[in-house]
Amino acid sequence: MGNRSIIQVEDRVPFKLLVPLSIQHMFAMFGASVLVPFIFGINPAIVLFMNGIGTLIFIAVTKGQAPAYLGSSFAFLAPAGIVISEMGYEYALGGFVAVGFCGCALSCIIYKCGTDWIDIVLPPAAMGPVVALIGLELSGSAASNAGLLDETIDMKNVIVFAVTLGTAVFGNILFRGFLSVIPILVAVIAGYIAALCCGILDFSQVASASWFALPNFQTPKFDVGAIVMILPVLLVIASEHIGHQVVTSKIVGRDLLKKPGLHRSLFGDNFSTMLSGMIGSVPTTTYGENIGVMAVTKVYSVRVIGGAAVLSIICSFVGKLSMLIQTIPGPVIGGISFLLYGMIGASGIRILVDAGVDYGRSRNLTLTSIVFVAGLSGIAVSFGDIQLTGMVLACVVGMILSLIFYILDKLKLTNDRDE
Repeated sequence: MGNRSIIQVEDRVPFKLLVPLSIQHMFAMFGASVLVPFIFGINPAIVLFMNGIGTLIFIAVTKGQAPAYLGSSFAFLAPAGIVISEMGYEYALGGFVAVGFCGCALSCIIYKCGTDWIDIVLPPAAMGPVVALIGLELSGSAASNAGLLDETIDMKNVIVFAVTLGTAVFGNILFRGFLSVIPILVAVIAGYIAALCCGILDFSQVASASWFALPNFQTPKFDVGAIVMILPVLLVIASEHIGHQVVTSKIVGRDLLKKPGLHRSLFGDNFSTMLSGMIGSVPTTTYGENIGVMAVTKVYSVRVIGGAAVLSIICSFVGKLSMLIQTIPGPVIGGISFLLYGMIGASGIRILVDAGVDYGRSRNLTLTSIVFVAGLSGIAVSFGDIQLTGMVLACVVGMILSLIFYILDKLKLTNDRDE
């Protein structure tokens, strides 16, 4: 590998290369994925276990044709938090199962109806900014993890962040050969060493952790009220899933909505969420961090994704190993995320460029403008305990506006329609 080459979805990867590439993917998702169980007050080991199992299920359902890593979903935080505080975590699990089941049913409907409707309700002028917002709205969390938004900024955090981000940025354009495909992993290691030198690491929990520990499995309980409270999240995760599949399609150069098909990827995603609820884990979703890793490294192999899934399962049973990974400090995670989230934003702009969107047409300029402002303005629209904001709100607004334009076209009322 004198020059960096693309490792395609179906390519076999030698074991000596597979291991570091898989570790790279696991590190990319780890910080965000373990945050959700911490918020819910459960042991992250069960989440690491289900992330791995869910990813392997996703790969099997999509016939190994859609590279995606499934991590913990943040979309459920608000409604599930209310259910947990009022009824307990078991009833939130019942809501997760219900959402996953309904998502599987939705995938069956899409299988029958096809995906042509996506081009109508999300044309490139709307899809581009929606995809860009997936990364742009997460940019604040990257800075927050790094400690750059604190009232008093610790220079130790700044140093670790700068070392991590600098290694990732310059490694991405300077590394050659083997190092050229693992710039994220090298950046994590460099940041970790910098954190060690700055004295911001704490290994006390690693020392006290056991070598072997079973994940804390739980069974769900079902309540109609809890299910009704959590079920509207289905709209959020469906919109997010479509956006992730579109940006991944652009990165790997294949239309994943057609092959293996949106119905397969959506089914795999929601079946994993349903299974997560059955065993006591949190809902899963395709992860933007890992999409960013593929954009940076040009490594799309599902075998690498599968390797990361296996490593995640192993970590869930090895207490000291899991705890050691959890010692990766926020500035390291923030430095990596700073680049990865930006890559996703750039992928959205790439959709506009590749599609040759003509902004001389009023509708295209209007769609892109409204979608960007709806997603970045901070506006939130609430339906009961469900809140639409950011990318999801922008996606819904873009779909409604595009559908209205389509209807007006059919009625021949628009002044810029295609004859």
